[in-house]
Amino acid sequence: MRRIVCIGNRWVPSDGAGPAVHDLLSHRPLPDGVELVDGGVGGLALLPLLDGADRVVFVDAVSGFAPPGEALLLPAGEVAAAAVPDDHGGGLPYLLRVLPEVSEGPVPAIAVVGVEAGWSADTLDRAASLALWAALDATPGSGGPA
Repeated sequence: MRRIVCIGNRWVPSDGAGPAVHDLLSHRPLPDGVELVDGGVGGLALLPLLDGADRVVFVDAVSGFAPPGEALLLPAGEVAAAAVPDDHGGGLPYLLRVLPEVSEGPVPAIAVVGVEAGWSADTLDRAASLALWAALDATPGSGGPA
């Protein structure tokens, strides 16, 4: 199973990219074996979503990885490196940093689609496409999802 987990707070504009991408993807047909999850602001409560998954793609608002309004695919390790040590409320970076230490089973392949503040409808569409590419472990331009 492959999962796209969109996280964030839809009521806070600067944190609403993940839920907005979830809304877009929920109206599109997903490839077989890809599950879409609204992760909300689950934090460490998202850990069970990794159980039984081969690949997990998180979609979340990020800051400082690209120019404003951009969507990009990030390695999980790069996002984890942004975590503040011992910040249990540190969101996705903290979750990714502690994952190897708290996981009871094998850790799935993880990718992050980050959306910088100032996003537009085009940015969200690109983020949705990147999430599908990453879920399929494809490369943009290789004939996979558009």
